[in-house]
This record gives sequence, C-alpha cells and structure tokens, in this order.
Amino acid sequence: MTERVVLAYSGGLDTSVAIGWIAEETGAEVIAVAVDVGQGGEDLDVIRKRALACGAVEAEVADAKDEFADEYCLPAIKANALYMDRYPLVSAISRPAIVKHLVAAAKKHGADTVAHGCTGKGNDQVRFEAGIVALAPELKCIAPVRDYAMTRDKAIAFCEEKNLPIATTKKSPYSIDQNVFGRAVETGFLEDIWNGPIEDIYEYTSNPAEHRDADEVVISFKEGVPVAIDGKPVTVLQAIQQLNERAGAQGIGRIDMVEDRLVGIKSREVYEAPGAIALITAHQELENVTVERELARYKRQVEQRWGEMVYDGLWFSPLKRALDGFINEANQHVTGDIRMTMHGGRAVVTGRRSEESLYDFNLATYDSGDTFDQSKAQGFIELFGLSAKIAAKRDQA
Repeated sequence: MTERVVLAYSGGLDTSVAIGWIAEETGAEVIAVAVDVGQGGEDLDVIRKRALACGAVEAEVADAKDEFADEYCLPAIKANALYMDRYPLVSAISRPAIVKHLVAAAKKHGADTVAHGCTGKGNDQVRFEAGIVALAPELKCIAPVRDYAMTRDKAIAFCEEKNLPIATTKKSPYSIDQNVFGRAVETGFLEDIWNGPIEDIYEYTSNPAEHRDADEVVISFKEGVPVAIDGKPVTVLQAIQQLNERAGAQGIGRIDMVEDRLVGIKSREVYEAPGAIALITAHQELENVTVERELARYKRQVEQRWGEMVYDGLWFSPLKRALDGFINEANQHVTGDIRMTMHGGRAVVTGRRSEESLYDFNLATYDSGDTFDQSKAQGFIELFGLSAKIAAKRDQA
C-alpha cells in the first residue's frame, strides 16, 4: 500500500510545489488540507481545486472561523494573553487549530506522516510538530523547506518544470501570516531593527495619526465571553470581526517589537490586532471590577505562563489544559459592560458596570455615606508591619 502524507496547504506557491516535491522525495501520495481561520484571500473551493491540479490525491478544506474564535481566540481573551506583555499570540493560537484538522485528516485517510511549510528557524515548526505528536504520537512530521532544502528558487523552477497551475510572481519582501485575530509581518527591511515600519505594511489598521472622530463602544461580557457590542448580541467571531473594523479604523492594535523566539533568537515582528487588543483591554478592566484581589493577583502569574506555553507550541499539553481550568473558574463572575473610547491608536476605558461588581461605592467614597471604619486602620497597619519592625530592630542592633 502506498504511504500517504497529509500536507498543511495554503494555496500559495510553496505548499503547491510541496505536493509534487513530497511525492518525488518520499514516493508517498499527498492529501492537502486547507483550514480557513479568517485569513481572507481566495475562496476555499478554488484552493481545493488547485491542490488537486498540483497532484494531491485528495484535498480537504475546512471553514473553521467560528471554531477558531470559540476554541482558540476566546481562551486567549479570557487569559488576557499578551506574550512579553504585548503580543496577543495571533499566529501561535492558529497553529493548534490547524493541527487538529491535519491530525483528523491523517486518521481519516490512513496517513502516517504530516507535512508543513515551516522553516527550521521559526516558532511554527515547533507549534505544528509538538501539537501533532500531542494528539497523535504515532504520526511522523516532515517539513520540505527545512528537511529537503526546498528553497524558493527551487520551488519556482520546480513549478515551471512541472507546469503547475500557480503564478510564480516575485515574492513579497515580507513574510506575512494573518487570521481573524490579527496579522503578523516580518523580514525585508524590518530585519534592521532601526528601521521604522512604513504605512504600506499595514492592512488591518488605519494610520492612527490621521484625524478622525472618536468611536465609543460598549462591550458586554458573560463569564468572560464577549456576548454583545453596543447592546446587540454577537458570537465571539462577530465580536472580533466588528472590533477589527472599528478599532482598526482608529489605528488600534499596532505592535512593533523585538521578541524572544523559542529557538533562542530575537526576532523583530510587527503585528496588528485591533479586535484582539480592544477585547483584551475591555476584559482586563472588567476583571478589575469583578475578580477578588488574591485571585486576580495569582491569575496574572497564570496568564504569563499560559501565554508562554501557547507561544512555545504547548497548546495540547497537560499543564496548559490544567491552566485552562483555572482561567475558566476565574472568569465565572466576569460579567458586565465596559465602555471604551477608541481614538488615535488607543482604546481607553471610560465606564464599567456589573451585577457581579466587587466595587462598593459606600466603602470607596470619601464623602458622606462612607461606611469604611477608619478606626480599625491603625491596628491593622501595626500588625501588618510587625514582622518587618521586629526584623528591623534585630538588624539595627
């Protein structure tokens, strides 16, 4: 029986060439799998037909936008996930969503190997392969660019030699990855970290320096899930899409950073994630109102670890699953409304309300009606500082 390889297929030059390349290198039949996580571009049926025309024995396409929003973007929102305090894990959360479909296709078609188009230099190779073996330890993984030295020049030559039905136009100077949660841009002149980004690299966001009227929005959450925008019910996907448009029009969500890659190098990345940043900003503020102090303090530590694990490709790991349980429990009371003004590249919270609020006006006010018993403060401070006072006396002796 001929061996089969499932290939993560995008419809572009590199993965189209990889179909025939893998067949020649391994003698295996190739099943192409394309997953729509909101990256836009060509119609899925067009992509499926191209895969077959390039030599795939089977081609599957999946509209996974809602699945991606509900099962991958939402946990990132609940976790306030910002790698290195800035990056909302745009690419990192899409990889496990794609991996799940690759593994399902491998089982369905009797394949023993999964292939992807990543290089040996980035994070995504780890995200794909660590995810694949976590779901199906028996599967092998290959990467034609990394394992078989499939350079772009060789890919173009192979495409022309085999007369494959795909354009071999000059490659963009940038490496771009995008989905509904955001967009990542790297390489080209951005590799010189002294060079500032130019407007041409942005698609999801408008120039925040351009004059425009501010946009006020009210985002409603139930147990950490965005459920309405300005009072109108939305799915998680719709919430992200609507805020991509509205926050993006205000230039919100642009991130230019040098980040620590898993493989040990520092890399300059430019991201734009307007919907993600707007939603995380609102969610964080609602947590400030509804989550008890010690739980909130500990959750911030969990958020950092959760973000690092997801960035590193450990979405399907036991610790990540356990942290998900903690994060869901911590979101049980994160219900209410956040009002934000979006303008000039910033989303600024201006109002909060919640039936689950822990904010007590009568305890917080300094005016008449104050119910806080200030007479107890002196004794509290004396006991709170007692251990430091005893140590200070010892140290001064």
